[in-house]
Amino acid sequence: MYRVLLLNDDFTPMDFVVIVLEKFFALSREQSTRIMLKVHTEGRGVCGVYPVDVAATKVEQVSAFAHQHEHPLACVMEEN
Repeated sequence: MYRVLLLNDDFTPMDFVVIVLEKFFALSREQSTRIMLKVHTEGRGVCGVYPVDVAATKVEQVSAFAHQHEHPLACVMEEN
């Protein structure tokens, strides 16, 4: 299993991070806001834990979506 994480940067708006969490991780607004604040204050936040193929797909989807909207939001995966 792999954790999918978002990494903090100084440019991606907090609202955009919440949208990403809702859209790609099916989280509620409250859950998404909590993770976004963790990313903001601690530098990274766990979005979920998935099998390797699902985690890789989510990283690709989030990265493409962020790039499409011209945000440098980094999404990575690491072994759980």
